[in-house]
Amino acid sequence: MPETGETERKMSIKLNEKFTKGFVSECDIKAITPEIEKALETVKSGTGEGSDFLGWLTRPEDYDREEYARVKAAAEKIRNTCDVFIVIGIGGSYLGARSAIEFVKGNKYNTLRGDAPEIYFSGNDISATSVAELLEICEGKDVCINVVSKSGTTTEPAVAFRIFRGLLEKKYGVEGARERIFVTTDKCRGKLKEFSDKNGYETFVVPDDIGGRYSVLTPVGLLPIAVAGIDTDAMLKGAADAMKTYGAADIASNSCLRYAAIRNILYRGGKTMEILAAYEPSMQMFCEWWKQLYGESEGKDTKGIFPASVIFSTDLHSLGQYIQQGLRNLFETVIDIKNSNDKIAVPDDPENVDGLNFLSGKELNEINHSAMTATLYAHFDGGVPNMVLEIPDRSAYTYGELVYFFELACGVSGYTLGVNPFNQPGVEAYKKNMFALLGKPDPSLDELKAKLAERMSEK
Repeated sequence: MPETGETERKMSIKLNEKFTKGFVSECDIKAITPEIEKALETVKSGTGEGSDFLGWLTRPEDYDREEYARVKAAAEKIRNTCDVFIVIGIGGSYLGARSAIEFVKGNKYNTLRGDAPEIYFSGNDISATSVAELLEICEGKDVCINVVSKSGTTTEPAVAFRIFRGLLEKKYGVEGARERIFVTTDKCRGKLKEFSDKNGYETFVVPDDIGGRYSVLTPVGLLPIAVAGIDTDAMLKGAADAMKTYGAADIASNSCLRYAAIRNILYRGGKTMEILAAYEPSMQMFCEWWKQLYGESEGKDTKGIFPASVIFSTDLHSLGQYIQQGLRNLFETVIDIKNSNDKIAVPDDPENVDGLNFLSGKELNEINHSAMTATLYAHFDGGVPNMVLEIPDRSAYTYGELVYFFELACGVSGYTLGVNPFNQPGVEAYKKNMFALLGKPDPSLDELKAKLAERMSEK
């Protein structure tokens, strides 16, 4: 998608509240405004729980220029030396980058003609099939990898790194592999940092003050995004403009604060599930990034809105029935992309076999938008409130703006909800169980191992 001149454009996201009427009133907004303003001030002043992880707040302008130059140089080196680029990471270590690449370049970016290497993501599952398929893709091709992990000891990416590091060392030798391995990790400590320094890999920093799900606009996301040939300057500019636009405490005109306010009002009224809906398949991974952002940030202390997502019109033929007439505990946030450079019209069929000649000559964008409008009215009439976020396009600038919009809204919404939006203590539970079952040599797991064995023996 062309990005000419996008660094000059400043078009803010607009929140359309038409389809929340009857569910949320201005009186409701007025009543919650003091809480929202207090939450915003808590975020901006760094006085709340989790304040050690607020680096994302000013990151669009406050970043290491020297490291950013190295990110760009490394990306150019990767683009010039490999056919396949593998990003190894899990959660925020890969979702942001993948969501950005698909948002801007489409979900078929690897098969479309372009000037970038194919980009794949590994280390986000433990599937032998997934790894085997990627190894097959690498056969006969030049490969570079970027492992993203703060500690280097998270199971999924650590295992993938072993496998693909071995592939590179076998193919290029230890010295040759060194030039094709790029590591994004802690600045000065951790097993991966130690290993990288020992082996001479080029490293980039996972900031101490930014959690994984907020890290896409750091080297965690920017290196893979730059390898894809996307304008990262424009992306940071979009986020920087959003920082100025949405940092003001005027809830009457601040779409970001109104979004945070409305979702909390709906939650207090029994709407415990939020569905992020988009009408472009290229938005699917953005939805996955959004689900991690809000799921990890708000789902704690037995509180939180459950984040789900759909891609319409596809999912109207699977989940549409439930949304229309199922349990009325949900609301939707719809992403409305106003402009597309792709213009395809429906051809005429002289025989009109499908009875759709009334669509002849109409562009698919018009039909898709009509489907969105029709669905908004249908779901609204079925008792589902809808917020519509209107964004101008799928450019790098807009991606940066949208990311910052949701990150700030998440911090404000989390504090309004009464939780720490920057920790995730619950994610360790499954890891401890898994390590115990796999026999990790750790005395602190012995009791858990025995208890799990007993439970597993029960009928």
